[in-house]
Amino acid sequence: MAVIAVITNLPDSESAFNLARILVERRLAACANVLAPATSFFRWQGRMEEAPEVPVILKTTAERYPELERALRELHPYDLPEILAFDARQGLTAYLEWVERECKVLSADSPAP
Repeated sequence: MAVIAVITNLPDSESAFNLARILVERRLAACANVLAPATSFFRWQGRMEEAPEVPVILKTTAERYPELERALRELHPYDLPEILAFDARQGLTAYLEWVERECKVLSADSPAP
């Protein structure tokens, strides 16, 4: 199983914290890092824009990525959210194994970890 990092940006800290909590609670991400606010510059609908945004980095598995992307598209406040996924080609083995364990789908008979 492959571990991936997914980056998205949200308009404010409250929406970033809420999204992070939901995705970890649903086991779609093992961990979510809500970063300090940043200023983004981009062209949107033909106009140059500048906006404060809060970056979020999510750690998940390639297996759970499709569900994570669906949830991000459903929960994200933007019409066109930034959703970028990067393979974790290397990393601390114990951490990568932890991400895999945390993102496993639990059956109804499985005890919570």
